[in-house]
Amino acid sequence: MVNIKKLFEPTDMTVGKPWKSIGLFSIPMIIGNIAQQLYSTVDSIVVGHYVGDNALAAVGSATPILNLLLVLFIGISAGVGIMVAQYFGAKARTDLSKTIGTCTTLTALVSLVLMIAAPPIVRPLLALLDTPASIIDDCTAYLVIMMVGIAGMAYYNILSGILRGMGDSFSALVYLLVATVINIVLDVWFVAGFNMGVAGVSLATVIAQAVSAIMCLRKLMRMKDTFDLGKKELKMSKEHVTQIVKLGLPSGVTQAIFSSAMIIVQSLTNSFGEMFIAANVIVMRVDGFAMMPNLSFGTAMTTYAGQNVGARKFDRVMQGAKQGTIMAVICSTVITGIILLFGKHLMGIFTDTQELVDMSYYMMCILAVGYIAMAVTQSLSGVMRGAGDTVTPMWISLCTSVLIRIPVAYGISWLTRTPELPTGRSECIQVSLLTTWVLGAIITFTFYKIGKWKKKAL
Repeated sequence: MVNIKKLFEPTDMTVGKPWKSIGLFSIPMIIGNIAQQLYSTVDSIVVGHYVGDNALAAVGSATPILNLLLVLFIGISAGVGIMVAQYFGAKARTDLSKTIGTCTTLTALVSLVLMIAAPPIVRPLLALLDTPASIIDDCTAYLVIMMVGIAGMAYYNILSGILRGMGDSFSALVYLLVATVINIVLDVWFVAGFNMGVAGVSLATVIAQAVSAIMCLRKLMRMKDTFDLGKKELKMSKEHVTQIVKLGLPSGVTQAIFSSAMIIVQSLTNSFGEMFIAANVIVMRVDGFAMMPNLSFGTAMTTYAGQNVGARKFDRVMQGAKQGTIMAVICSTVITGIILLFGKHLMGIFTDTQELVDMSYYMMCILAVGYIAMAVTQSLSGVMRGAGDTVTPMWISLCTSVLIRIPVAYGISWLTRTPELPTGRSECIQVSLLTTWVLGAIITFTFYKIGKWKKKAL
């Protein structure tokens, strides 16, 4: 019989069979990522059916910019997650407490800065990217509301990352499921009931994530047997801020690079017109489900490696890396196969326009093999990050996203220009992404085997 209470407690991943520890940690992560993907998926379904294809395109065009504006939180979350996993594995209560307290205060400061600084630059940035006039107002409204309510999103992602670092992926899952239900109800209520359009979608997301953040904080406040969180811990420690920045900055830069590359390619995407933009949004939503096991196993491997590196069990890290990567590849292959098999039905959920369904399914077929390659990249990058080497994955992301994807996308576009296709063939977007993912897997595997990441532990 399963002990329900035990599911909500921290898990020591330095003992037991590696594949079992990784698998049990990953299952709530996969379910949680499904729920998180439902945020954006429901947004797109509601907007596509109740507002129209242009509004659907607006939400999609706003996503790369939103991701870019979130890089500071991604950096904090990555740095804190690694430190929490290693200190928890090493049973270092004082350092664990100071890390959690410092990041709680640091997140508040960064949230305040973004709430004030980001809204005024949103529209100029959209105009700079040649966002079509027909969708720029909706894009602006969506992003401004998301930025004003950024604290809820930031705290949920960072505090749930702390819980996962201590091996508790189940609590984060439950809080996310609650938020997802709230998000879905509010989406329909605001958009279909109050006719608030794209603004209603972003407002629903902000409220739902604020609720999940409060639940995470409440959980952490009760974990007095594991760490302390009082005034002394909330006072930022220079030592721990430095360590968070040192570990988290490369992850933040990695996301910034990825988001910047997406924004640059988004400018090319916009040149193919509203219909292609809308199809690309549908692919991005289904893409989230295809990428789901990869991201889940990547996070699981970071926590697993972090705890075992903290406990100085390097043989166990290597054993788990092999088993976890095999599990990730198998899971990704199955999910990608299901998506291809039922692809057109999935695309039809977002729109009644048959041309959009056919176009988006064709895009997904091009990307299919890439998802399996990403299983390798995410798993082995997770191991390196868990050990404290966040720089190597950053450089790999830089090379693949900037030096490979952008030239391939624009190169194919330029080489395929004709009088009938003045901007070239639209497949350049998906082919460039596929190339990036496959080469990224090969490069990541090579650097993992070289093994310099083993020397980076705290």
